[in-house]
Amino acid sequence: MQKKKILVTGGAGFIGSHLCERLLNEGNEVICLDNYFTGSKSNVVHLMDNPYFELVRHDVSYPFSIEVDEIYNLACPASPIHYQHDAIQTVKTSVMGAINMLGLAKRLNIKVLQASTSEVYGDPNVHPQVESYWGNVNPVGIRSCYDEGKRCAETLFMDYHRQNNVKIKIIRIFNTYGPNMNPNDGRVVSNFIVQALRNEDVTIFGDGTQTRSFQYVDDLVEAMVRMMNTDDSFTGPVNIGNPGEFTMLELANMIIELTGSKSKIIFQPLPTDDPKQRKPNIELAKEKLNWEPKVKLQDGLVKTIEYFKKII
Repeated sequence: MQKKKILVTGGAGFIGSHLCERLLNEGNEVICLDNYFTGSKSNVVHLMDNPYFELVRHDVSYPFSIEVDEIYNLACPASPIHYQHDAIQTVKTSVMGAINMLGLAKRLNIKVLQASTSEVYGDPNVHPQVESYWGNVNPVGIRSCYDEGKRCAETLFMDYHRQNNVKIKIIRIFNTYGPNMNPNDGRVVSNFIVQALRNEDVTIFGDGTQTRSFQYVDDLVEAMVRMMNTDDSFTGPVNIGNPGEFTMLELANMIIELTGSKSKIIFQPLPTDDPKQRKPNIELAKEKLNWEPKVKLQDGLVKTIEYFKKII
């Protein structure tokens, strides 16, 4: 198998750091690009001794020139707390980042993978969500900077493909969890684990009946690598997620039990535009990538809890 030089934008983030490690383990040379807005050097410090790993501080909303064989474009804050903190920069990262990476891929005639999101479906009227569903997104809400930024990035990827024959891959990532999550990112898994480990009240927004589907990060990384290696004719988009559906109440109770916490569950009002349901249809991923998630929620949570015990 030919070894490649691979650029990973957002490589010091939660998912990017796992992808960098996987690509290095396969013998590739990896250039990790990050501006540390939400990523952290601590996520990749254990890779720094590897002579085939390079860490570059750079913001993808500005052009970047390098000679590589493949690009994984992951750069973008992905949790509501972070992407709403600087909404304009979030849009710039999605849109200008896509333009800059697509331009680089065009010049080098290489494949580029876009890490899109289930948020392109908004608060869905179709359940479970299939790739052909156009979504139900509020274009002027507080989450729009992320939802519409990612939707625009998908548009750009398709148009660069149609107009300039750029070799593109688009995946839509559903809720993912695992080690290297930021404890302060406001995501439900990290929130519940941190609160439970501190024996604080576990906060559920809404009545706890809203559902999410959670995939462990190793399953996602496997799908990303498989997607990159598909035939050039397959562009996606393709859903990558775990179709196992859990209510927030079920998740909270599972985490309290696994941590042996004394926490109690409390309820607060649901945030604006928060989706009530989220579940992927992964038939396309099964067919094209021969992929489906392997890690059960309980097993993945145990590993994630162990990680959080070390850092909080």
